[in-house]
Amino acid sequence: MAVLVIELVILCVLGAVAFGMFKLDKLNHTVFNEDSILNNGVNQEGFKNIALFGTDNRAGETSGVRSDCIIVASINTNTKEVKMLSVYRDTMLQQADGTYDKANSAYATGGAEAAINMLNKNLDLDITDYVTVNFLALADAVDLLGGIELDLTEEEVVHMNNYCVETSEITGKDYERIEPEVAGTYQLNGVQAVSYARIRYTAGGDFERTSRQRLVIEKLVEKAKSANLGTINKVIDAVFPEISTSFSSTEIIGLAADVFNYELGENGGFPFTPETPESIPGYSGSYVVAAGLADNVRQAHEFLFGDEDYEPTEVVQGISDELSEMTGIYPQADEEQTEDTQNETGSE
Repeated sequence: MAVLVIELVILCVLGAVAFGMFKLDKLNHTVFNEDSILNNGVNQEGFKNIALFGTDNRAGETSGVRSDCIIVASINTNTKEVKMLSVYRDTMLQQADGTYDKANSAYATGGAEAAINMLNKNLDLDITDYVTVNFLALADAVDLLGGIELDLTEEEVVHMNNYCVETSEITGKDYERIEPEVAGTYQLNGVQAVSYARIRYTAGGDFERTSRQRLVIEKLVEKAKSANLGTINKVIDAVFPEISTSFSSTEIIGLAADVFNYELGENGGFPFTPETPESIPGYSGSYVVAAGLADNVRQAHEFLFGDEDYEPTEVVQGISDELSEMTGIYPQADEEQTEDTQNETGSE
């Protein structure tokens, strides 16, 4: 499910207006224990990294909910550029107890705290804060901001119409089917935008779905930054009760100082070299496996922080080695070297 950077935009805009402090009480604040957020001793100086989670919890579900959308939003505190890196939800990563499971299982077992620690441990990050939203929050935000315009393929129109049935039931909001189901540019309402962000059955599967999620975010950010205070006020009243965050009121006000200077930069998906093996010994279901976790972490640090010479910590390297042994999937350079060696051996 999609999560929105608009969460941060709204929070920041809120801090800049007179009624800000009163409205902040509508948020569901989480206070972590002092030593509960762990990392591998890294520090991304000059950047503020935030975990954005999107949950697909239905009515009555309050625990055991997986984060079907996981995004690392990195703010360059000097340039104010915001980069987004989606972590594919089915990525096999090490959990808090040392076992391996899908990335989105961390949120189900230990909430935002466990999910942040999972990201920090496996990607060498220093995340301390998060924002989580659900289906309804996104749908409300889209509707109150006047909808978003997107170019859809015929295949996307068909799947979106199908998803709209369930999304409408979950959110209690209405929509109109797009008929005939042909490619084109459409103005989508809340139910349709959420449904578009849920599509995973086109070519590219979940990889393409995360791209759709980030596109929805970009469109919403554009709308939020141009909205008047009256509209922002309505969005806050409707959406804030659906948001959970670790940000304190003081921190939100601090972020607000540069709200109109923030610009969305590049976005991408992690791992950069994903593999989808037919099976993994001892595991059932489908998984995404990084072809060399350590190599992918290097790429992530170059992408997010411009660090071309980053060397992963021993923790990440150890996890990377274990994943390769468990799955039989190795860094691409190693695979090429192995093939070359085999070819040379076979030619002797």
